[in-house]
Amino acid sequence: MTDRKSKDDLSKLTFEQAIGQLKGIVDRIEQGEIPLQDSLEQYEKGMALIKHCRDILQKAEKRIERISREEPPEPAGEAPGPAADPGPDRGPDPDTEPLLRG
Repeated sequence: MTDRKSKDDLSKLTFEQAIGQLKGIVDRIEQGEIPLQDSLEQYEKGMALIKHCRDILQKAEKRIERISREEPPEPAGEAPGPAADPGPDRGPDPDTEPLLRG
């Protein structure tokens, strides 16, 4: 039952809160402030926090992908800006011409 409560508690944490707890665990373990058994328990909690953070990041990535797919295309018939096409009357930009030739 304690494991279930612990997982429920983790699911309520924001990404930033989980990272903060993870940093605290790492600091305590590295400084040797806690006995071995407690270190193992903290390690397990840290691994659960890492999984929680990865899950949050994966959801964010999927959301970004979905938003990117839903972004409306540029309307047809809209003239491109001056940087996109120099046009027949302007010619190449003297500042960028040497870069284009290599």
